[in-house]
Amino acid sequence: MKKYKNLIFYTSILAVFSFLIYTIIRTGRLNLEVKQNVYGLASKTSAWGDFLNHLHEDLAAPLAVLLLQIVVILLAVRIFGWICQKIGQPTVIGEIFAGVVLGPSLLGYYFPNASEFLFPESSLDNIRFLSNIGLVLFMFIVGMELNLKTIRSKANNALIISHTSIFVAFTLGVLAAYFLFENYTHQTAVFLPFALFMGIAMSIAAFPVMARIIHERGINKTPLGATIITCAAIDDITAWCLLAAVIAIVKAGSVASALFVILLAVIYVILMFRVVRPFLKRIADMQISNRTISKSVIGVFFLVLFLSAYATEIIGIHALFGAFLAGVIMPTNYNFRNLFTEKIEDVALVLLLPLFFVYTGLRTHIGLLNEPHLWIICGGIIFLAVVGKSMGSALAARFVGNSWKDSLMIGALMNTRGLMELVVLNIGLDLGILTPEVFAMMVVMALVTTFMTSPLLSLIEKVFKKKQTDENQVEDKYKILVSFKSAKTGRKLLFLANSFIRKKQANSELTMLHLSEGNLLYQYGVEEEAEEVFDSIKEEAHSLQQNFTPMFKVVGDISTNVAKIANKGDYDFLLIGYKGFVDNNNVLERFLGFSNKLLHIPNYLLMKFGNQKKWSRILLAPLDENTRTIVSKSDMPVGMFIDKGLVSMRNIFVPILDEDDIFVGEFMERLAQNSYVRITLWDPIGLADNSIEFIKSVKAIKAVNPYLFQLWNNNIPVDSDILNKQDLILISLNSWKELDDRNPKLMKDAPSTLVLTN
Repeated sequence: MKKYKNLIFYTSILAVFSFLIYTIIRTGRLNLEVKQNVYGLASKTSAWGDFLNHLHEDLAAPLAVLLLQIVVILLAVRIFGWICQKIGQPTVIGEIFAGVVLGPSLLGYYFPNASEFLFPESSLDNIRFLSNIGLVLFMFIVGMELNLKTIRSKANNALIISHTSIFVAFTLGVLAAYFLFENYTHQTAVFLPFALFMGIAMSIAAFPVMARIIHERGINKTPLGATIITCAAIDDITAWCLLAAVIAIVKAGSVASALFVILLAVIYVILMFRVVRPFLKRIADMQISNRTISKSVIGVFFLVLFLSAYATEIIGIHALFGAFLAGVIMPTNYNFRNLFTEKIEDVALVLLLPLFFVYTGLRTHIGLLNEPHLWIICGGIIFLAVVGKSMGSALAARFVGNSWKDSLMIGALMNTRGLMELVVLNIGLDLGILTPEVFAMMVVMALVTTFMTSPLLSLIEKVFKKKQTDENQVEDKYKILVSFKSAKTGRKLLFLANSFIRKKQANSELTMLHLSEGNLLYQYGVEEEAEEVFDSIKEEAHSLQQNFTPMFKVVGDISTNVAKIANKGDYDFLLIGYKGFVDNNNVLERFLGFSNKLLHIPNYLLMKFGNQKKWSRILLAPLDENTRTIVSKSDMPVGMFIDKGLVSMRNIFVPILDEDDIFVGEFMERLAQNSYVRITLWDPIGLADNSIEFIKSVKAIKAVNPYLFQLWNNNIPVDSDILNKQDLILISLNSWKELDDRNPKLMKDAPSTLVLTN
């Protein structure tokens, strides 16, 4: 009986309380029937009719409508995205086209009842607000995908290409506005905002879509891919800054009033970079784990995101600019950005962003272009957009030294509009700058220019296929330029260069350069001097079985000409000799090394036109004036060899003390693949755990010979005894400076060192 006690209690409770509930409901129903009979309110509909009425009301409820819309939208964008993938187009094309299909241009035109049921006018505000949240998150992701360090490192040529394409397309946009203004704008429209906005809409490029196309085609790992990404990033930053200025002018009502808005925007940008960015970096540095982000930290970063968007919205330059800038100032740690992006990417790109495509489609009435002359105007807009963006960037790319094939590919990719164009167009429509007719034309232009990117790239590759095969035979060769002063230094540098290409000489090219300082007009005895210098080099090359091309010149400025020859020859690696650190004990000399830019203003001004990333890095490094000039003006990695009696290359020590040391992995790979060396990687900052590129390099080294590679973390102390067992230290300039700051004596007593710059 005891074991049935719980069952009896449970059954009794159910029976008693069920009876009570039934009695209460029955009594209440009898009272309701009496009341209905007295007042004549008795229901004349059947139970089935009541059910249908309630069902109809529930279907029309705002939440039910929104949920159904999300389901239909997600299905549509997945289907059209899949179709586009099958025909070789990026999925974003299908997502944009899905929006147009679900809008009044197709669904609303052929199935108006279905369109009214799915997208009633009263529900559009819900889609708009949700899509705006999606756009804010999307622009935040776009900002985080921008790598300012990469932009600075490749900004010289990319800036020319990007801004040329913007200026040409902007001018053509203003020209189009001139012809459209009289008949295709609102009666109260002002020409200046309309012209400026058409210029922006014509000149913007789609950074995210471009990045996706480059990745899908495998261009991202090539120098061309890096150039295109940098061009697109600069294009995005410039276009959004211009758009912010145009929005300020439109909302302020005049250029003079807009100056106050722009001034507030400048103050806001300064605060974001000078105050908020360091604050966020400190928070990111407090993270204990490299694989997870705490909820409190996520909360802080989301707070910064929405506060930034709110600030720009009330300033008058649109919330999307604030979201974009919030992404740009996020901590630069690769792993941190990757983790944070994963937190919001699925919700933003998969769920909320498709709502924006459909919202744009619902506002796009292609049926308004119902006369031939309107389609002619639309064709003219497309023509101007293609010419301005593609030809402008292609000609600029050719001007800065790219091949015709690469230049045309840059032009085709820069012509991609995609989602960014739709964002801009919606802003223009909301502000009353664009009429529905012009909006429809510009949406068609965005679709056409984005759709034509992949076919254009395929056509260019097909046309240049034979030429590309010939060029690849040259481009595949790894080209090293070795600049040396004395024959003794030249032999050591030749030995070092050989260790990077020993087993792959067929795919390599080595040039030994000796520059003699003198009068360019008086070169008596040059041939004899060149022969004397290179005799010793030829002996060393013979013993190493290494082919090389000798180069001898008399120049006025050796340092500047070394960099000039290296850049003109398009070398992959420049190797030079260097005496080492400025003596730490000599305070005045160290100070002069630091203050060199102040004491040599003309040369400093010249170097300002060189590689900005390298110049900023070497500014604080204790390099002599000549070395600093070479490094700052060279467009390729530079290796500075400090010889302390290098005889053999058996044990290589590689310290990694800076997050930008990813490029060192390529040099480790080359050493492992071409020379029988033991590599010891000291990685106290955990780059081998955080960087995908660096991890690939480590795996490639292990694949050659896992027994000749070892990885150390911060737990292993590095002292003079360990370094003295090494034949060579392979280290980046930043890590070299960091290690010297930590322990100057350690570096002073270190063996031969090859210092690398990226």
